[in-house]
Amino acid sequence: METLAATGAEETSVEEREHPPGSQPPKDGRWYASRIALGLLVAGLIIWSFFEPKIRSTVITVVVAVGASGALWVGANLLFNQVRNRWALFNATAYAILGFLLGVVLHGNLITIGSGEGFLTWIVGPLVGAAAFGGIGYVLSTTDDPQQRRLIAVGSSAVIGVVVGLLIREQYHPEFDALAIALYTAGGIAIGAAISALRKRPWFEGALTVGALGWLLGAWGGADLGGGNVATSIIAALVPCLMLGVRIGMTHNPDYQGRVEIDRKSRAVIFIGPALLFIAISLIVPAVRTLYLSFLDNDSEGWVWFEQYGAIFTNETSFDASNWTNTFTSWPFIIGVVLLIIAAVVGVSMRNRTGRAVELGNPTMAPLVVGGLLVCFGVFTAFRGTIVNNLWWVVTVVFLSTALGLAVAVLADQKGGEKIAKSVIFMPMAISLVGASVIWRFMYTARDTSAEQTGVLNALWVGLGNLSTGSGIPTIIVTACLGLVLIGLFVMLARALTRRQWGRSVLPGVLIILGGWFFIRYTGLIGGGVGGHTVNEDGTTEAQTI
Repeated sequence: METLAATGAEETSVEEREHPPGSQPPKDGRWYASRIALGLLVAGLIIWSFFEPKIRSTVITVVVAVGASGALWVGANLLFNQVRNRWALFNATAYAILGFLLGVVLHGNLITIGSGEGFLTWIVGPLVGAAAFGGIGYVLSTTDDPQQRRLIAVGSSAVIGVVVGLLIREQYHPEFDALAIALYTAGGIAIGAAISALRKRPWFEGALTVGALGWLLGAWGGADLGGGNVATSIIAALVPCLMLGVRIGMTHNPDYQGRVEIDRKSRAVIFIGPALLFIAISLIVPAVRTLYLSFLDNDSEGWVWFEQYGAIFTNETSFDASNWTNTFTSWPFIIGVVLLIIAAVVGVSMRNRTGRAVELGNPTMAPLVVGGLLVCFGVFTAFRGTIVNNLWWVVTVVFLSTALGLAVAVLADQKGGEKIAKSVIFMPMAISLVGASVIWRFMYTARDTSAEQTGVLNALWVGLGNLSTGSGIPTIIVTACLGLVLIGLFVMLARALTRRQWGRSVLPGVLIILGGWFFIRYTGLIGGGVGGHTVNEDGTTEAQTI
């Protein structure tokens, strides 16, 4: 026993000497193969972007978007790094950013006088806004006297409101609708007061802020633009500026502990802010706009309020309940009701035993979920129309996406390539299903072969056909890359066979067969190439889409 223990200790010590704790394990052939494949993929994409304008523009767009997101994230962190010890710099910079964004909105949309074509005419407004707002922020950070702060905030806001009103182009001068202004402003004040009450803050803080936004919506959004004059333009811009000025004048410069709290809370906003922004742009804003348009007529001009909603339920193509009695005779409904009864009986029993009728992993869960789905399907089979089709879609997709998501999470947990698999699955969740369906429709688009293909799949298919039947540098580069991939697969197969690792030899063996067939067809050794092309009787080739 002592000899065995000593031998085990010796083996452990040798292993620890070869691979001490915390050290990186040796890199095997799979590690090098994956890095080589990734490098070839990136190199191929870069080379391809030089020859395909659409690929080049897509790569540039992705690089710019990623770079802008990274710059925004880094810039936000650098800005809030100044909160604790450089409050004046932080305050001036934050106000300058707000002024710059206001200038972008006004000047970039050609709303103000002086905006127009060319870089300089576009950038003047944002720079002036940044300078003006930055100066206000710096001055406010230098005083804690409440009277001085109110004077600075209200006075500067009044000046900004008058200047903006004077700079509005004539075609955007609003003709006031008193009722719209009153309704929007009152609604904003009520909403702002409610938000402040929920946050346990004085009601007038939120009332002034959201009320100013309500005035803007009523004075500009509810007005006939171009029907007013300079006076109405000044009033429309001055009132919300004064309301915001009063609100800013009520604030005070935080002490060091307050600045520490601002710094701490800002980090969470910085990390989740970009994601929330993308979700708002791609999901929330379109949903709100769709709801707004649903209250307008077919030309999106006159208000019809709930008239279109009433038309939906009176139109048989949208909702047909004439056969609703068939619900109770459909097999999905009957089976679903039986399962729900079983779930109720099991739930009562589980409640007596564990104190909970339904919980995850509880025997009540399966009959309850399946029974509920079958009851829904039974109802949907009896009703007809686009509304019912949408309900089919909602119930089925929600259930399947949740079930498949849980299955993928379990299967991919702690497995190789887990991050890549989960990214591929969850990235499409960032856009709506309607937007995704439209995008996929564009991907399948096939144009006449005399024109450039705009559908991604047909563009790839035709491009592959051009490469496999061509003789230029791109064809040679792709041939060399395919050859290197095959050589790498042969090396992996040989290593697995010499080490008698039969399981690891299956994947490279299958890939060699498939890749070898593709290489032979691509190079024209057998067949006439691959991809979207056809060979004419005279031996020439031309593109062919699917």
